[in-house]
Amino acid sequence: MSLDQQVEAVVRPVADTLSRLVFYPLELFGQDFPLIVLWLATAAVFFTLYLGFVNVRGFSLGLRHVRGRFHNPRARGEISHFQAVATAVSGTVGIGNIGGVAVAITIGGPGAALWLMVAGFLSMSTKLVECTLGVKYRRNNPDGSVSGGPMFYLERYFSDRGAPGWGRVMGGFYAIALVIGCFGIGNMFQSNQAYVQFLVISGGEDSFFAARGWLFGLLIATAVALVIIGGIRSIALVASRIVPLMAVLYVVSALVIIGFSAAQIPAAVQLIVSSAFSMNSVTGGMVGAIVVGFQRALFSNEAGIGSASIAHSAVQTNEPASEGLVGLLEPFLDTVVICTLSSLVIVTVAYPNGLVEQGFEGIALTSAAFAHHISWAPYPLAFAALLFAFSTTIAWAYYGLKAWTYLVGESQLMQTAFKTVFCGFVVLGCMIELSAVLDFADAMIFLIAVPNIIGLYLYAPEVKRDVADYMRRVRSGAVRTTEQYPPLQ
Repeated sequence: MSLDQQVEAVVRPVADTLSRLVFYPLELFGQDFPLIVLWLATAAVFFTLYLGFVNVRGFSLGLRHVRGRFHNPRARGEISHFQAVATAVSGTVGIGNIGGVAVAITIGGPGAALWLMVAGFLSMSTKLVECTLGVKYRRNNPDGSVSGGPMFYLERYFSDRGAPGWGRVMGGFYAIALVIGCFGIGNMFQSNQAYVQFLVISGGEDSFFAARGWLFGLLIATAVALVIIGGIRSIALVASRIVPLMAVLYVVSALVIIGFSAAQIPAAVQLIVSSAFSMNSVTGGMVGAIVVGFQRALFSNEAGIGSASIAHSAVQTNEPASEGLVGLLEPFLDTVVICTLSSLVIVTVAYPNGLVEQGFEGIALTSAAFAHHISWAPYPLAFAALLFAFSTTIAWAYYGLKAWTYLVGESQLMQTAFKTVFCGFVVLGCMIELSAVLDFADAMIFLIAVPNIIGLYLYAPEVKRDVADYMRRVRSGAVRTTEQYPPLQ
């Protein structure tokens, strides 16, 4: 029995049980609605309404913070607002934005694209809450670094109310699940898909790397190691360079492809809207489109899981609500912009030209849609996919590291041990098929949304007061702009 078969035999029963628990299907109007999706979607709707559509009211202010308008050079923290959101975006924008959207539309019909965008819009409010809390309850370490995220604000809530044991249990559960999950969703899956995409642009079965997944994995692991060894400053610096590059590359490429099918845009928009409210039973109709659209969006931007708040916690600011406003931009870019462009590529190109009927699916469908107008278009698409996978890996290395140090302490030895193991799993992801491990890791990641969102609900009144107070002080001029801070000596 091979190594992957042995791992499959051990992990598969556990993975199946955990997946059934996390993704348990509730039947709504004749359609299965995964329990975790309902949990995340309900939170997104609640926080959008409870905070008075802060995702609209605070959008322009979030942009002003990203541009450095309110940067305080003397505040605690390690990275700028822009670097924080770039790091978090690098962790969410991945292969799913290219291939996952195609799968969603294939299953749920073109109408899933509209509900995907709606879910992304609502998720902005959830992200604001968890990023605000991540900064407010972060821990300042003796070496000047900071550590934050759900494990810290979950522990703090119960500790402040006389139940430190419960706080430690909640924080510890979140951290353990995140450590396990980061090796799957943010590591092996990314390196595996990067390897598959690299083979596409290097000759396929004739590629030098076709039977040398270990070598490609070693090269990726080396690049990852060179970045993560420098900690969040290094990760943020690389992310701030890669994210704009990969976003512009993909956005421009998608717009060019959509432009070639400009005549199809009115019909495509009409098809998306009509399908979103259709009763057609073939794709599940309106409910099926809502289920698939919300699932793809929430799985893509990770709002409610709390992972991104770990990166945002490292921002240099004394105003937690300011980073919450920055955080709401993340689902907008990830889902409303990039996923919507992927949807339009599919609906304007793949549908009218019969690519769906030809059996293409996932990233292959998106690639075929790009190639329909420009034969060499899959090459920049594959390059963008490689950047997506690499950036996601380095971001999740930081998430996993902070969860690990929460459990075992901040010693350099333990940090080095985690980074070494993490890079080893990057290589492993390119060598073997471990579907059971990946399913188990995915289930663990979404399982942590349960305690995290409970914490967000408990903190909701506090966050509402903090955000309202901060926005009021900005309007009154009480919050300093960058120019009003005296220069550092």
